Amino acid sequence: MRDSERKSIKYAKTLRQSMTDAEIVLWSRLRMRAAGGVRFRRQHPIGPYIADFACVMPRLVIEVDGDTHSTDAELEHDRKREHYLKLRGWRVFRVTNEDVYKRLDIVLEGIFLHMPPSRRPVRRPPLRPDVPPP
Repeated sequence: MRDSERKSIKYAKTLRQSMTDAEIVLWSRLRMRAAGGVRFRRQHPIGPYIADFACVMPRLVIEVDGDTHSTDAELEHDRKREHYLKLRGWRVFRVTNEDVYKRLDIVLEGIFLHMPPSRRPVRRPPLRPDVPPP
């Protein structure tokens, strides 16, 4: 294990204890396996980088971008990280804090769409009280 990977594992543990509000909201849904029953990890180290959320089996990373992701330096860092992840077979799905706060259902739907077909949830129509189950 390289020194940078060792540092990212230690730093990931610290980040799990200081998640942003938007990350907490999204994690509250992901931890309940709301994204099709798949297991997500939070603040997951991948090489020298730490993904906000990662689903290991389909190699999907979810990044929640706040206000700090608007500077040129941060955007360049994000591009380098995304390139690193893609070279290692990871797909990256980015959402903003505002998306999580105002459009959480759409964010979750976007996560479903980034899953391989075999990992997507089966959508069933809601049960209606006036119709008996089959």
